[in-house]
This record gives sequence, C-alpha cells and structure tokens, in this order.
Amino acid sequence: MKTNLTLTIFVAAALLISTSVAAQQSQTSQSNQQQSKSDMAGMNMEEMHHDSTKDPDSARSATDSMSDHMDMNAHMFMTSLRPENPKDDERASEIVEIVRKSIDRYKDYRVALTDGFEIFLPNLPQEHYHFTNYRYAYEARIGFNPAHPTSLLYKKVNGEYELEGAMFTARKKATEEELNQRVPLSVARWHKHVNLCMPPKGTSLQQVNLKEFGLRGSIATEDACAQVGGRWIPQIFGWMVHVYPYETDPAKIWAL
Repeated sequence: MKTNLTLTIFVAAALLISTSVAAQQSQTSQSNQQQSKSDMAGMNMEEMHHDSTKDPDSARSATDSMSDHMDMNAHMFMTSLRPENPKDDERASEIVEIVRKSIDRYKDYRVALTDGFEIFLPNLPQEHYHFTNYRYAYEARIGFNPAHPTSLLYKKVNGEYELEGAMFTARKKATEEELNQRVPLSVARWHKHVNLCMPPKGTSLQQVNLKEFGLRGSIATEDACAQVGGRWIPQIFGWMVHVYPYETDPAKIWAL
C-alpha cells in the first residue's frame, strides 16, 4: 500500500516539474541522471502533506514540487474572492507584518538551511525555489501560525538565493471557512491542484506523454482518463497560498 503511494507520488512529482525539465531532457545523460536523483528527493511529498500523522519523518511537502507558477486551467481550483471588508484587510495586514518579520532573517538563505529549511531541486533551474520546513508543514495540518510558513520562496540572482516570500499550506479536506480563518478569502485566493490523470501502471517516466498526463496535460476528466487506461486522482496535495510581504502593490502581496 505504502509502496504504491510512494510510486504514485514519485511520478506525480516528475509530472509536476515536467515543463521545467523538458529542455534539459534532450541534453546529456548526466542531466538525465541529475533529474532522476531530483525526482527521488520528491517521492514522499504527498505523505508529508496529507499522511504526515502516520509517517512524518518520510515527509515531503506538496508545495515543494511547485517550482513555477501554473496557469489557470482545468487542473487548478482557486477560491473566489469574497467581498472586501475592513476587518479582513486589517487581519491580512497583520499576517503580512508577522510574515515579514519572521522571515526577514532568512534573506541570508544559509540561515534558513541552518534553521531546518530544505531546498527542493537545487540544481534544477526554477522560477521559484522552495525551501521547506517539514516540521512546519506538519504543524500546518493542525493550525495556522503566520510565523511558521511551510516554505520560503526564493529566486536565484547571480548564483545566490534572493528571498521573495513564503507559502502556507492546509490539509486537503480543509473547508473554505477553515481557509478563511487562516487567511481571509476576501484578500487571498487559496488554490489546490485537481483532476490529475496518472499514466497507466508500468509506464516509465521516459514514456509518459506529457501533453496528456499530469497537471499540465490535456486529460482533465475521469472518463477521459479511463479511456487511456490512466489512474485518476481527483485532488493531489493540499491547499496552498503564497504571500510576498516585500511587495508594495497589494495585488502582488497575495499573488500566485
């Protein structure tokens, strides 16, 4: 049972980052070996995010694999913005202030590493690098602490990591009311990744048709997935929300 789950997450992680690695796959065998090693590092993301109560030590947060922002499509569901109100604005501002103060020390990424954050796929070019604290990811299943983001978000500048913001997570089955209690839905849009069709069992990563399968693939319904012998996953990973506390434009502070 656990072996099957791990294999599923392994392939899912590879599919999630498929766009980023597509160019590299046509280069050298050394590049392919590096990708394989990177995939292994992300095998247990789902276990951490949703089954961490059973096996927290083997965890890998779902948010690790989100190396670049995904366009809105049939594989992404976002909460709708609720009507604006002063109380929500005030609470959101307080959250942003706490986040800014709590992550400011991590402008030096080495401090983040020392404090238990782990970088996902450091050798793979990405738009946003996730430094994840798996203990905080576990805490996020139970409650919300704006001083304990699941992941820190960095961009690479001249070979160094520059802090951009943070990402918070919530359990897969969290209601929108629960999300609203964490970060107001009138300010931020939480998102989750849905309608995933995994390739047929036994398909190697090299054989996967990336235009059809995965969170960027064209298959987005259970019937279509069944027709090609795929494995249907209604929702993979939990809820996520990003915050960029150093932005001055309110629209960018809670952007994807």
